[in-house]
Amino acid sequence: MNIRGLAVAGIVLAALVGVLYWSNHHMPSETPAVSADTPPKILTLTDSDIQKIGIEKKGAEELALARNSSGKWEMTAPKPMAADQDAVSGVVSTLSSLSSDRLVEAKASDLQTYGLAQPAVEVEISEKNNKNQKLLLGDDTPTGGGVYAALAGDPRVFTIPTYEKNSLDKTVNDLRDKRLLTLDSDKVSRVELVAKNQDIEFGRNKDDWQILKPKPLRADNSAVGDLVRELTGARMDVSSSSDDAKKTAAAFASGAPVATAKLTGPSGTQELQVRKEKGDYYAKSSVVEGVYKVPSTVGQAVDKKLDDFRNKKLFDFGFTDPSKIEVQDGTKTYFLTKGGEDWWAADSKKLDPESAQTLVDDVRDLAASKFVDSGFTTAIVSLTATSSDGKRIEKVLISKSGDNYIAKRENEPALYQLDAKSVTDLQKAAQDLKPAPAAAKAGK
Repeated sequence: MNIRGLAVAGIVLAALVGVLYWSNHHMPSETPAVSADTPPKILTLTDSDIQKIGIEKKGAEELALARNSSGKWEMTAPKPMAADQDAVSGVVSTLSSLSSDRLVEAKASDLQTYGLAQPAVEVEISEKNNKNQKLLLGDDTPTGGGVYAALAGDPRVFTIPTYEKNSLDKTVNDLRDKRLLTLDSDKVSRVELVAKNQDIEFGRNKDDWQILKPKPLRADNSAVGDLVRELTGARMDVSSSSDDAKKTAAAFASGAPVATAKLTGPSGTQELQVRKEKGDYYAKSSVVEGVYKVPSTVGQAVDKKLDDFRNKKLFDFGFTDPSKIEVQDGTKTYFLTKGGEDWWAADSKKLDPESAQTLVDDVRDLAASKFVDSGFTTAIVSLTATSSDGKRIEKVLISKSGDNYIAKRENEPALYQLDAKSVTDLQKAAQDLKPAPAAAKAGK
């Protein structure tokens, strides 16, 4: 019985030894022959050290990028063109600190096994010290989620996550600057909009826009800012085929001109022509080749008249309360001064905060229903608002014109037609001003 048990145990032991031998000599391709407890880094660089990047991939044209003298990335191959700084920064960030998932082989003898003899993607990196490194990306691992990788001249083979490969496996269209105008919106200092027999020009002084042509007028900062953002945010569609590109060019050629916008910034002036064909908008830029379909928001932004960009507000103090307001309505005068959180009358009496705020809001909200060229007669209401610590004093005169009112700002030629209700509400708010309630006596 014991001899029989020993024999069975010997057979089991021999089987285990055989399985172990087979396992050690027939490992699946996704199992590393050599592993490390801590996956080693493949590349350790600083972003600023990377000066050039070349990307080669099967079936695609070679792509090359280089920093210019100001540190910005430019595409140098397949032809010189602007690069998308954010997209290239993503590539640089991946390369600067590329870690492996694991070390597959410390001394690989057959790179073909991993698809690295003829890599799917090769990324060449040139550094400030003229050192060059080439990253090779091969086949996907059998279990998925990873890719085999190596450095040219380094016998080690690693795996890296698939998402790391995706961040490096880029084409020209992925990394080119897709903006139709390459100026930064916050650096645009002048805009000219030529459309429908009108020529409008805007100039910026710090954060404030002004209409320069056809004549000096107050501009609506929000409206002009939206125009600039739409124009500088217009992007080309690089996913279309060559046949689509021909159709787009034909649509532009036969389309009705909507407007031509010229934007000026530190690097010069750039132009965008916008046309409309069968409800769609197409654009041609002075800084990039080709014609592109653009969103309707771009077409609508340039398809506007002068009055759409004018400031309809009568006062510029905005959401900040002025320090003083004076209202002259016929023979009556109302005077408010801001002191701390309170409003005070001319006789130094504190005003009821609700009634005072109603008048201030009505003055703030005065806005044109439309702009007119005539109709102002004798002023029946005069408003003066002092703000910006006394540095800004605005005066508005209002006259009656039929069922409406016509207003003008002091020393400005523009005339603003006001809805009657806005003026009567203001007059009533002035009449309804009242003293603040008396403070309750202590103990009661």
